[in-house]
Amino acid sequence: MSDADMGGFSKVALDQIPATATEPAHMRFHGSISIDLPPNRPQIQRTGYAAWRNKDRGPTIFGKSLWDVDPYLYLALRVKSDGRKYFVNVQTESIEYTDIHQHRLYAQRPGEWETLLISWSDFVRTNYGQVVEPQNEMMTQKVRTLGIGLTDRVPGPFDLCISSMWATNQVEDGDTHRRRDDGDL
Repeated sequence: MSDADMGGFSKVALDQIPATATEPAHMRFHGSISIDLPPNRPQIQRTGYAAWRNKDRGPTIFGKSLWDVDPYLYLALRVKSDGRKYFVNVQTESIEYTDIHQHRLYAQRPGEWETLLISWSDFVRTNYGQVVEPQNEMMTQKVRTLGIGLTDRVPGPFDLCISSMWATNQVEDGDTHRRRDDGDL
């Protein structure tokens, strides 16, 4: 999804890339951000974003199919970033259907594969891009969707590769980066 859904001009693609001798299999989230406003649509005041998220999981005979990540401390992501300011988005079964919990994706080595850890407790509750008060604890036992967005409104190309995302308690050695945060976006 992007601002093109409401008349903007950003371009976005999400491609599945097979493994090669030098690269793991991964998803490539790429395109170009435009901050141009659509003509003849004065109600649209802001453009310049692109994002993706997984589809809701199908129902089971027991009801909605949700992820329970409550036993885990971190969301881990194996990424290769271009250095832009991406956000990780988590949607749960919360009181407000449109609430999204967000955290910046702090890549340390643009252009190289790295594993990043984000504590579930460091995500900030937002609604339509605005921080919501009170900040309730995320319902990690009822996760609906995971995704990544780019909302920096900087015109030009973007390219983020994601080889895997998983819940974990392990802090790995080597190229793993854990961000300690006070919850600020």
